[in-house]
Amino acid sequence: MKGNATNDRVNNPEIAKSIQKSLTLRYSILEYEKMNYYDKIKKLAQCVPVELVDFEQPRDQARTPTQASSNFITNKEQGDWAENLVARAINETAKNLVAVKYGKSDDLVAGEYGFDSFYQDFQTELDTIGKRPDLLIFNKVDFDSSLGFDISQIPHHQIMEYVKKAVAGIEVRSSAFLIDRYEEAMQTKTEKFTQIALQTKDKILAEFSDVLQHPSRFNYIELLNGITKETLSITDFRTPSWSSSERLIQVKQLFRQLKTAIREIQKRDYLSITPKVEDIKVVYKWIETFNVPHFIFKSSSTKCMEFHLSRF
Repeated sequence: MKGNATNDRVNNPEIAKSIQKSLTLRYSILEYEKMNYYDKIKKLAQCVPVELVDFEQPRDQARTPTQASSNFITNKEQGDWAENLVARAINETAKNLVAVKYGKSDDLVAGEYGFDSFYQDFQTELDTIGKRPDLLIFNKVDFDSSLGFDISQIPHHQIMEYVKKAVAGIEVRSSAFLIDRYEEAMQTKTEKFTQIALQTKDKILAEFSDVLQHPSRFNYIELLNGITKETLSITDFRTPSWSSSERLIQVKQLFRQLKTAIREIQKRDYLSITPKVEDIKVVYKWIETFNVPHFIFKSSSTKCMEFHLSRF
């Protein structure tokens, strides 16, 4: 009988389809884990809508800037400061890693003599190897002391094999945002709505338990008993639509208030990075060229956050 039951399950088209889907998913996961870094990024790139980024089409050529604004100069100086901060932190604290300046940069700004030539060379390099990250991280055993800690001015064709030895490329983004102040504000907001949610829950249980004893509403009592400060971040429920009595309308409004507070608690309360669309293609090109993991660091005056490219 056991054999017949098993055959019945396998012969059932819906069950067989479900099994096949499960096996396909497991196979896909195993294959993904076997991929090298570039293959994983390539697979992710295939999910990007062509309307957003068409990797098959040539990159749109950028016009040479004619004038640098004071805001641009300030941002550049801030970016240089952040890049040096990250490099120094790695080189002064890491035992087995070395950070090397790699990103294409120059003290020239738009409008100065020689900038046009520098900018056009930069555009050509973008199409050839992609956009260099600001820093490369090497294992100490692979660090070439003869090239030093700054290879940003060395033509790419002279260091192709050396770059491939890097364990990571880091793009450093600077921010004037005070992260500590942001986190403090988010913490205050979370505490406020946590208090509202727990007080609302207690009010419903204390004043409306009688109307929730009905068999069709009893599951809401179980829901409320399961709500704690620790579970608010994962709690979800459907707001009831009761309206057959005044008390049901009142408790419905309290559930709505509880739902609103929970939504506020569950809103993203961390800073993130939104890559520029025009950067995606040239960063992808660099990964395609070197197969080196690419990271983005968000640096402010108080903290540094790290994001892996595959998260985007």
